[in-house]
Amino acid sequence: MISLRQLRYFDAVARLGHFGRAAEHCAVTQPALSMQIQDLEGALGCKLIERRRSGLTLTAEGQEVARRAARVLSEVRDLSDYAGLRGEGMTGTLDFGVIPSVAPYILPRILPSVRERYPDLAVRIRETQTRQLTRELLDGALDLLLVALPLEHPDIETIRLFEDRFVLALPPARRIDSRVRATPDIVGEDRLLLLEEGHCMREQALTFCSLRRIGNIDTFGASSLTTLVQMVSSGLGLTLLPEISLGVEARNGALNLMRFAEPEPSRTLGLAWRATSPRKRDFVAFGQLIGEKRPPTPDI
Repeated sequence: MISLRQLRYFDAVARLGHFGRAAEHCAVTQPALSMQIQDLEGALGCKLIERRRSGLTLTAEGQEVARRAARVLSEVRDLSDYAGLRGEGMTGTLDFGVIPSVAPYILPRILPSVRERYPDLAVRIRETQTRQLTRELLDGALDLLLVALPLEHPDIETIRLFEDRFVLALPPARRIDSRVRATPDIVGEDRLLLLEEGHCMREQALTFCSLRRIGNIDTFGASSLTTLVQMVSSGLGLTLLPEISLGVEARNGALNLMRFAEPEPSRTLGLAWRATSPRKRDFVAFGQLIGEKRPPTPDI
């Protein structure tokens, strides 16, 4: 007989790729975890994991079982959420995923209000790129995402929260006329500094500027907007910043900022959750709170 415990342990090994880390994640000893996975292999009649000197890998059967186990655990989590819904307000645990170009600017503004409005809710934050967040949402490891839309998947439901416009950030030595508006041509004339591959903001900037394989794009391996701002303030190039970040990234006045000409480039920020989740009403209310606490529009 296959148990949920066996599936949880195997799911942890499949996701983390390491028995020790999986055991720590599941709060059990490594021998106990290994025994449960051996029992799972015996119940299924196939080998799921190959142990090698370089680490472990899933067999072909293990990959398929991992996919199915993740789906089962996701459904069990949604069932538990449904059974746990009581009265008004959010309670329990909310595993909340946020992309890096949003987290530092939204979370400090909303978390105090979340604690005040939902005192019985424990929020656990996961900050990484959209692709990984989506995978963890579908696997049941996360409940809710705050990302740039669209996020199209048949098993995911989304709601739009607000538009986040981009502005052009230039070095302080660059003199600009406050009446002039930035255009893609201006961006293409200088070195454009962008986040590293995998960040959705990078793709949004490239699409707006109609830039792809040209020599004036540089990432320097930057994984945060703060790093880009430091580069721009040092005169290394220019970048696009989302409006929600300006209260933090431009507060010391080390940048020159320009609005773009119409139509201004922007991204749509919104929430995403599994379509099977029974917590839709709570997630919509959570989104309303985010909209209420979003950073104010700065004067540029």
